[in-house]
Amino acid sequence: MKALVLSAALVLLPMASFADPLAGLRKGHPRLVLTDQDLESLKRDIRGSPAVTACWEHLKARAERTLKEKPVAYEIPDGLRLLGTSKRCLERMYLLGLAWRLTGDDRFAERAFVDLKAAAAFPDWNPKHFLDTGEMSHAFGIGYDWFYGWLGAERREIVRRALVEKGLRPYLDGCAKKAWWSVAHSNWGQVCHGGAGVAALALAEEEPEIAEAVLKEVFAGLPVAMRAYAPDGGIPEGPAYWHYATQYAVFLMAALETATGKDGGLSDSPGFADTGLFRLHSNGPTGLPFNYADANERAGAAEEMFWLARWFSRPEFAGGELAMGGRPSVLALIWGRKYMAEPGPARKAYSLLPVSARFTGVDVVFMRSRWEDPRAVFVGLKGGDNAASHGHLDLGTFVLDALGQRWAADLGADDYNMPGYFGDKRWTYYRLRTESHNTLLIGGRNQDSRAVAPVTAFRPGPGRSHAVVDLTAAYAPHATTARRGMALLEGGRVLVQDEVELPQAQLMEWSMHTRARVVEGGSRVELGLGGERLLVEVVEPAGAVFACEHVAVSPPQSPNEGVSRLVIRLTVAQGRVRLAVLMSPGRSLAGPQEPPPAMAALKDWR
Repeated sequence: MKALVLSAALVLLPMASFADPLAGLRKGHPRLVLTDQDLESLKRDIRGSPAVTACWEHLKARAERTLKEKPVAYEIPDGLRLLGTSKRCLERMYLLGLAWRLTGDDRFAERAFVDLKAAAAFPDWNPKHFLDTGEMSHAFGIGYDWFYGWLGAERREIVRRALVEKGLRPYLDGCAKKAWWSVAHSNWGQVCHGGAGVAALALAEEEPEIAEAVLKEVFAGLPVAMRAYAPDGGIPEGPAYWHYATQYAVFLMAALETATGKDGGLSDSPGFADTGLFRLHSNGPTGLPFNYADANERAGAAEEMFWLARWFSRPEFAGGELAMGGRPSVLALIWGRKYMAEPGPARKAYSLLPVSARFTGVDVVFMRSRWEDPRAVFVGLKGGDNAASHGHLDLGTFVLDALGQRWAADLGADDYNMPGYFGDKRWTYYRLRTESHNTLLIGGRNQDSRAVAPVTAFRPGPGRSHAVVDLTAAYAPHATTARRGMALLEGGRVLVQDEVELPQAQLMEWSMHTRARVVEGGSRVELGLGGERLLVEVVEPAGAVFACEHVAVSPPQSPNEGVSRLVIRLTVAQGRVRLAVLMSPGRSLAGPQEPPPAMAALKDWR
């Protein structure tokens, strides 16, 4: 009952606090994200800080290169998505818009209009894949607002008409027909509603009726997607789609803030104030994220962290983003320049964060030995829901960083355009199946695609940190119980302990994917990567040994070049088995053999 009440409150809160979506609208343009008053402040900051100056000079050079690039074109290379074109147009509107506003050089405005005119002439913005329409609507909203004074009446009309006919009317049609994305719990909700909301704010004076209609739909649909952050900031789609979803939520909130003076209560969504912690904890000291689900192996920049830092008074968010580095962006400059100019307090707040975190809404745990140390030990352990959007059959999987290297890797997503990738062939592709993840495979079968694995124990340290995930539902009925514990021990060693009870004799496999060179030694193997070493050894049961296998797949799947699967195979009789593997950074087969840690049943890990 409590959960039902919370959900109802979450839906009603933004509508109750933002019943008139255009109340307090700032008149004139530009009013989105960067007003002229803010622009003067930005100019002062550029003159006053070498770090801010360097960021701006980088962006200005990119804007100069953009002048020579081809206009956006109606290209759907995979037969489904115009998304690459929409993203390109959006990036250019921000980049060329900032360059024009800071320099007054009309070359940047003229080049921006080349793209606006080209996209305005497209037959549509591909509403069948509405992310494309949402992002292009965002691009046109920024282009219309930021270049308003330069465009003049005739060019403004081209942009306005295209935005209404190809962006906002298809959005309203989709909402009226209850298109699945209009009530999505996934990143589609933030992107589709967020892009339309930014566009509506841009046209609010010229098209007040359609703008009000759009914003009412935004504030009806977007809170559904915002539920994903409850209760503590993680989202089921994982760190990669966290960025896409959160970026678009922030795009809209930032536009609302500058256009109306408020964000409509969206930032009050449960868990959202803490969501920056999910970004920080999910990225390892190597700079690589725990890239479970449909994700790639690079974290990339997340400029929304600077906005979240200011809005919620959470300097650690900005400190973490500064520590990550990454490609400078227009919005990082706008939202993060204060932290760039004076990074010390934000970096200190980041370094003082707890080294371990459990995100209860998504049942994922992250543990590390230290912050601000590229050689620190880091592990991520995943429970959660196999049925989550973009999910793989990967309950119990983990990654491991140490000594500046990623030793245990997640292969991430494959090509979305493969037949049935989001349909009936999904669980036939290697990267999505259970065997491709650093978890258990029982009887050669995939995990149950509907299974949920809760984190049942978590100890954040200091000293030893550990977590336990109940995997029973993933393997039922072929396993009576299945649990995995992972511990980061003092001294930096990592223990992975599995306890499984089988109703009949079966083959059980333990696996870990790695790009390291593997030197086999029976129950002990040595991994070498980037000049560093990691010793991996079986603690229990006696007689268990490792095999190292090449990961081969058939086209059209992506080849897994340089990846090996380190595997333990046990033919387990009916009953219980405990399998424990110890990983020791910096140790080798030739070095002295250290005693294993004291073992305890997972029920005693509290």
